Amino acid sequence: MQKIAKKFVEVMRDCSHVAKNGTNEFHRYKYATAADVLEKVNASLTKHGIASVVTPNLLSMQQVTTAKGNVEQLATVEVVITLIDSESGETLTLKGLGSGQDSGDKSVAKAQTMGLKYCYLNSLAIATNDDPEADRHTDEVMQPKTANNPTCHDCGANITQRVADYSKGKFGRFLCYDCQRSQQSVA
Repeated sequence: MQKIAKKFVEVMRDCSHVAKNGTNEFHRYKYATAADVLEKVNASLTKHGIASVVTPNLLSMQQVTTAKGNVEQLATVEVVITLIDSESGETLTLKGLGSGQDSGDKSVAKAQTMGLKYCYLNSLAIATNDDPEADRHTDEVMQPKTANNPTCHDCGANITQRVADYSKGKFGRFLCYDCQRSQQSVA
């Protein structure tokens, strides 16, 4: 596995950074698009003679009701990526999880895209342009603690009400940015 590992390090070097070019207008945040991640990863994999075979496995499909009362499908997919060195035949397997929700027939496709994107982001240690959490965390820690300030359930750090509301909806409890990130990497 020495040859593919050496090439994988080169792919990591080539893909060390992907800019956050996407914008979620509704929630007002920027993100690295799946298209940008896959374009960069594919260019480096092919440059180094590594084939990528993706096998998605549907783990669950369930109906969920949105806050507006609409019924949607929530799919969770495990994505298995087998990387094959075209010269040596050595393989490397990567795994990732993704979830997607949709009112039509796109929940599985969304889950596959998310699983693939985050599998590559995490496996290749791809940075996404900035680290806003560091500045926000510093601001939260410096915020005076009062009875009105919510705190992180896991580490006790002060958090803003907006962060508290988001994390309560996503994780079921108040979490600071760092603890949210560690929860996402566990999933």
